[in-house]
Amino acid sequence: MRFKALVIILGLENFMLPCLTKQIIGIDCPGCGLQRSALFLLKGEFWNAFHMYPAIYPMLLLFAFLGLNKLSPIKYSNSITITLMISTVGFILTNYILKFI
Repeated sequence: MRFKALVIILGLENFMLPCLTKQIIGIDCPGCGLQRSALFLLKGEFWNAFHMYPAIYPMLLLFAFLGLNKLSPIKYSNSITITLMISTVGFILTNYILKFI
């Protein structure tokens, strides 16, 4: 079973989408690195995933919370969702700005 999963994961590298912003304008977009970071997570390389795209963990936390909230409503979910969204956007923008320094 592990071998089959490994073959599938390794096959995903051949189907990654190129960044159109980088191809047309020549600069990275705020989402550059997200696909590779997700692939690193699937492979179990957590540090490499963070190094590639630091916003992956707040983004996963946000999506996990939204899914959990859909299954069973949580008290103060609006405040928690807004906080997670702001932190995710903050990570994305900070990472994007630091790329240019």
